[in-house]
Amino acid sequence: MYLFPFVFIQVCGALERMDPTLEESARISGAGLFTITRKITIPLVLPSIMSGALLIMLYSMAHFGTVAVLGIEQGIYNIPTLIYEKIHQSGGSFDSIRTGTVLATVLVVTAALIIWAQQKVLSRGHYQIIGGKSFRPMELKLRGLRYPLLFFCLAYIGFTILLPTVVIFLVGGVSTYGLPLTWENLSLDNYKYILFEYEVTKDAIFNSVTLGLAAAVITMFAGVMISYVIVKMKVRGKGILEFLGMLPFSVPGSVIALGVILAWSGKFGINLYNTVWIILVAYIARYMAFSLKANSAALEQVHDSLMEASRSCGATMWQSLKDIVIPLVRPGMISAFFLIFLPALRELTVSIMLYAPTTRTIGVAIYTLNEDGETVMSTALAGIALIIIVCGQMLINHFTKKVSE
Repeated sequence: MYLFPFVFIQVCGALERMDPTLEESARISGAGLFTITRKITIPLVLPSIMSGALLIMLYSMAHFGTVAVLGIEQGIYNIPTLIYEKIHQSGGSFDSIRTGTVLATVLVVTAALIIWAQQKVLSRGHYQIIGGKSFRPMELKLRGLRYPLLFFCLAYIGFTILLPTVVIFLVGGVSTYGLPLTWENLSLDNYKYILFEYEVTKDAIFNSVTLGLAAAVITMFAGVMISYVIVKMKVRGKGILEFLGMLPFSVPGSVIALGVILAWSGKFGINLYNTVWIILVAYIARYMAFSLKANSAALEQVHDSLMEASRSCGATMWQSLKDIVIPLVRPGMISAFFLIFLPALRELTVSIMLYAPTTRTIGVAIYTLNEDGETVMSTALAGIALIIIVCGQMLINHFTKKVSE
C-alpha cells in the first residue's frame, strides 16, 4: 500500500494543471458530480493515472526487499527473490545464473507488453488540457461525502503510515528486544549509539543524500528532454527510446547492479568499481523510468499550439523549451524529483551489490545491522533515516513553494 504515492503525486499535479472551465461547462449543462468525474475529470488525467499504475506494476514486479524479508521463509517468492534464491543456494553456479537470466527475460518481456498496452490505451484519445490561458483548479463541495471521505483518509493514513512509524520508533528505543514495552524498557541509548558511536552512520547518511540528490537532478532534466522527444517530436524509433528508458526499472535491481559491474569495471576502459560513481550510474539507470513517466504525462497535457506560437514569433527551440514547456511541466518535474530522491535514500537492492567499505548507504547499513542480528539497532537507524526523509521532503516542499511564488 505504500506505493500509492506513485499515482497520488502524478494525479495531483495533473488536477492542478487542468482547466476548470471544462468541469464548469459540464456543471452549467446540468451534469452532476459523478458524471463530471466519470466523463471529464478521469479521462483527462488518464495519462497520469496510467503512468502511476505502470510504475507501481513494474516496481512490484522487480521489488526484492519486502518479499525477501517477509516471504522467503514462508515459501512466497516473486521473480527477483526466486533469482536470488537460485543463485544463492547454488553458490553462483552456471546453471543457476542461466536460470536467473531466463527469469529476468520474463520480466523484460512482461514489461514490454505492459508498456505496449499503455500506449494503445492512451493513443485512443487526446489529453491536452493546458492552453494559453491562466486558471485556478476548481474546488468541489463534497457535501454529504465530506465526513465519510475524511474518515477514510484518516483511517488510511493511520493504519499505513502512523502505526508503522510509531512501532519503528518504539522498537528502536527498547533496551531489550522481546520484553514488553514499558518505561523501564525504553531508552535513547540506541539512538545515541547510532548517531554518535556507530562509525558507519555518518558516511551512510552522507552517501545516501548525495547520491539521491545527484540522481534526482540528473534524471529530472534528462527525463524532460527525452520525454519531449517521445511525446512531441515526430521521429522514428521514439517508441524504442521509451522502452529502453523503462527497461532498467522493470528488471530486478540485482540484474542492474550486475550489468553495471560488467560495464564499468575497467573492461571497456573506464573503471568505476568500488567507487561512489558506479552506484550513481546504477541509480540513474534504475530511476530514469520515474522521470520519463512523470514528465511524459505532463507533456501530454501541453497543447502543441503553444510551441507553434512561440516558434512563429521567432523563438528558437531552446527558448521555447526554457520559457514555455519547462515552466508548464514543472509539476511533473517536481513529481519526478520526489519519486527519485526519496526512494534513492532508502535504496538497497542495487547498493548491496555495489557498495564498498567507504560507500555504504543507509539501506546497506540497516540491512547489515539486521543481518548481524542487531534488530533493535537496525530499527533505530531506520527511524533516523525516516526523520531524514521527512525533513528532506519538507525542505523540498518549502523550496518548490517559494519557486512557484
